[in-house]
Amino acid sequence: MKKLLFVDRDGTIIKETADERVDSFEKLLFYPKALHYLAKISKKLDFEIVMVTNQDGLGTDFLPYEKFNPVHDFIVKAFENEGVVFKEILIDKSFPKDNLKTRKPFTGLIEHYIENAEYDLENSFMIGDRLTDVEFAKNFNGKAIYINNKTFLGTNEISVKHEELLPFIVLETTNWKKIYRFLKKL
Repeated sequence: MKKLLFVDRDGTIIKETADERVDSFEKLLFYPKALHYLAKISKKLDFEIVMVTNQDGLGTDFLPYEKFNPVHDFIVKAFENEGVVFKEILIDKSFPKDNLKTRKPFTGLIEHYIENAEYDLENSFMIGDRLTDVEFAKNFNGKAIYINNKTFLGTNEISVKHEELLPFIVLETTNWKKIYRFLKKL
């Protein structure tokens, strides 16, 4: 069976910004060592890598495509240049208040993996910096690698108590080298 590595974007492979919108090259900073170690994961470990990201209001005046796409395309190309090819890039464009089933922590964007018997979701992981990413892992019956920058982003969007998510966190770190070493041991 195939294992998946779901990876968040902002706060995970690139740095989160104060306004939570990476809509210009001036705001773009890659997360330390994410390029290097995600490339090692891609080349040496047996995971299909899927980016799953919430981008509040993408396509609206709040976050127009004209500002988002050039930066996003650059990020994807940078990872491709290091050997990381995302099997899919899944973007939810809604706002939290919309409460759509495609927005993490819900699993609407990945239903095709959940319904596909080829995938071993119990041994798949979500890497993310928000508690919504951890709940997302819980909701697809997988595990979470929590990049805990002590900002507790997404706390107001989770549908369970923080304590209920703790059993799903198999690694809590801010270090991509530790993520790689953890996954390599499996």
